[in-house]
Amino acid sequence: MKAVLLETFGAPESFSIGEIPTPAVRPGHVLIRVAASSVNPIDARIRQGLMPNLAPPAPAVLHGDVAGTVEAVGEGVTKFRPGDEVYGLAGGFKGFGGALAEYMLADAELIARKPASLSMSEAAALPVVALTAWQGLFDRARLQPGQQVLVHAAAGGVGHIAIQLAKWGGADVFATASSGAKLDIASRLGADGVIDYRTEPVEDYVRRCSDGGQGFGVVFDTVGKDNLDRSFAAARTGGHVVAIAARSTHDLSPLHAKGLTLHVVFTVLPLLTGVGRKHQGETLERLARLADEGHLRPLLDETRYTFRDAAGAHRRLESGSAIGKVVLTNDL
Repeated sequence: MKAVLLETFGAPESFSIGEIPTPAVRPGHVLIRVAASSVNPIDARIRQGLMPNLAPPAPAVLHGDVAGTVEAVGEGVTKFRPGDEVYGLAGGFKGFGGALAEYMLADAELIARKPASLSMSEAAALPVVALTAWQGLFDRARLQPGQQVLVHAAAGGVGHIAIQLAKWGGADVFATASSGAKLDIASRLGADGVIDYRTEPVEDYVRRCSDGGQGFGVVFDTVGKDNLDRSFAAARTGGHVVAIAARSTHDLSPLHAKGLTLHVVFTVLPLLTGVGRKHQGETLERLARLADEGHLRPLLDETRYTFRDAAGAHRRLESGSAIGKVVLTNDL
């Protein structure tokens, strides 16, 4: 089969088109004819060589997000049959082939039927970001109706999904962003209040937006570094901070002073450890229902790419100018 290959770590131009064997179907797995994928920051970091322990061996096929059609099913698979449209986070890491190819072999527990209301491109935009948002809000922070939630980076991949899921969960949702256009997006997605973090300090928007100026019950930080410290400052006493980019050193005394709980979400752990794969598939099924019920829809960046221009898609993500998810359709 044709695939987008990474022979050596480096710039986006390191990708090339080549031929590799089509994966053989194994028990408990399905072979997916890939229709679309999307780029996540972890894909770019693996390509850059920043996460060598997670990278597939060369020639590597990257990307975990996939949407496509089941081509064949392995022994023991009863949930899917050839012709089913599916989506999921199913590879692109050490031990797994990725989605940037004609076909992808996937553990049947890691995927679910594609939301019927979404296109293949829209479905391919969801798995990583929607699983991350769900895990952070519901599996970890145990979001309750009526809580106040602060979501950082409202127009980002995880942020724009977290707004929608928190709103569906009955929360009072506030969101930060860096421009008027992104703040408008947050409002359209359901945010009850928006915050331009460039012009309004944490203490000011905590005073203005949170009940009694006491802070937010759940703060979802998608940015990391200094913003994680700002998230500690924005949380109320006894609150929860969810972090998806906690690769930096921080003073944890604010956590102690407020009795905060810090939840670190690393969405690819079911692939890497084998633990929680069934739960991942069940969560994808739940997310598909929410999409089909009109509660969840991915925001796609206006610039679209094909697999043959994977380099362009990675450049777009790394430019910081993308709004929503950068999606690629299969033209191999």
